[in-house]
Amino acid sequence: MFKKEKIKDLHYSVNGLIPADKLQAAADEILLEYGKKVKMAGFRQGKVPLSILRQKYNASAYGEAIDKLMNQDLNEYIADKKIRLAGAPKADLAGWEIGKDAEYSLEFDILPTLPEIDLEKITVTKKVADLDEKEVDLALENLRKSRSTAEKQDDKYKAADGDVAVIDFTGFIGDEAFEGGAAKKHHLILGSGAFIPGFEDQIIGHKIGDKFDVNVKFPADYHAENLAGKDARFAVEIHEIRKHILPEMNDELAKQVGQESVEALKEHIRKILTDQYTDVSQRDMRNELLDILADKVKLDLPETLVDQEYNMAKSEFERSHSHCGDKKCDHKWDEKQERKDAERRVKLGLILAEWGTQNKVEVTREDLQQAIWAEASRYPDPKQVFDFYNKNQNALAMLRGMLFERKALDAMLTHVKTKEKKVKADDLFKQAPVK
Repeated sequence: MFKKEKIKDLHYSVNGLIPADKLQAAADEILLEYGKKVKMAGFRQGKVPLSILRQKYNASAYGEAIDKLMNQDLNEYIADKKIRLAGAPKADLAGWEIGKDAEYSLEFDILPTLPEIDLEKITVTKKVADLDEKEVDLALENLRKSRSTAEKQDDKYKAADGDVAVIDFTGFIGDEAFEGGAAKKHHLILGSGAFIPGFEDQIIGHKIGDKFDVNVKFPADYHAENLAGKDARFAVEIHEIRKHILPEMNDELAKQVGQESVEALKEHIRKILTDQYTDVSQRDMRNELLDILADKVKLDLPETLVDQEYNMAKSEFERSHSHCGDKKCDHKWDEKQERKDAERRVKLGLILAEWGTQNKVEVTREDLQQAIWAEASRYPDPKQVFDFYNKNQNALAMLRGMLFERKALDAMLTHVKTKEKKVKADDLFKQAPVK
C-alpha cells in the first residue's frame, strides 16, 4: 500500500515503495516465463539458467515487474477508496537503481461522483409543426425533376431558365484573356448559380449558333485575387440547348419508385416528412436538456480530461486551418472560450456516461449496424465505410460512445416534463448553433 498521499479535489498524488527483494522475486518470475520461450545457443529451450537470463533480460524484466507491482498497489488503493481513475496515472521513479528499493510516486485524476438529478423537475419544450401539403407537392415536383430527360432543341428555340446550354466561352479583363477563363462545350444549367452573378442570366433568350458577349463583374471576395472586383467580358458561343422534359405524375411513375399509386406515393412522402419533423423536434429537446444539465448540475471536472478535450479541439482547429498559412482566417482560436467549451463537453460526457451506466443504457450490435448503414448510404461506395469501421476499432469505439450518449439522452427525456409549442415548419428546421 502507499505510504503517503496528497489529495486536492479530484487530483491525487501518492507515494509508494517496493522492497528490493520483492521486486527481484517478481522480476525472476518474469524471467522464468521468458526462459520457457527463448532459444539460446548451448541450452535446450526451457532449460536456460536464471543467472544467464538475468544477464540478458534483467532490465526488461525489472521494468515489467515494477509496472505489475505498481498496478497492484494502485488497484488495491482505488478499490479501498472506492474511486475510479479519469485517465492513466503519471509515474515517477527518479533515482531508482536495480538492486535497491523502488520508491515511486503516482499522480492521477479520479472521476467525480454524479449528484442526484431529479429529471421530473425539468421541463423541456416540444416543438410541434403541422405538415404543409405544399411540402408534399414540392417533393413530388422534385421527384419529377430527378426523372426528367434533357432533350435537344432546334435552332429556333430560345434558352430559358432551367435549360442546359452547351457553350464555348473565353474570358477577358480588358483586351487580355485571363488564365482559367475559357472552356469548350461546357454544359451549364441556367439558373443554377454555378457561374458568377449575371453570367447565366445573359445566356437566357439566346439561340443555338449565337455568338455574343457576356459582361459581368467579379465579386469583391472572389477566391482569385487577380480577378476579385474586376469587370470582365466573356465571348460566348452556344452549340446546343437542352430542355428538361418532366414526366407526367401518374401511377406508372409512382411504381418506378416502389409505390403502387400516386396516392400511395403521397402517403409515403407524408410519413417521411412527418418522421423528419419528429426527429428535428427530438433534436431540439436533446439540445435543450443538454443546456439545462450543463447549467444546473454541479460537478467537479478532472483536469486530465479537460486538457485532453481542449488539446484535441486545438489540434483539429490547427489541422482544419493549416491552409491559411500567413493569411488571416475568418475564425481565430479563442483560448478562453475554447477552454470553457471543452469543460462543457467533458461535463456533459461524464453526466451521460454515469447516468446511462446507472440506468443500464446499452448500445446493441443492431444499433451499431444501423448507424454504420445510415452513414454508408450517404456515400457512392458504401463498402468503403464498412471497411473503415472493420479495420478501425478506435473509430468504432467513438461511434459506440456517440450512440451511448444519444440513447442516454433519449432515456433521460422519457423522465422529464414536456410542454408543446406550435411552430411553423420553417422555424422548426432552423439550425440551432452548435455547442
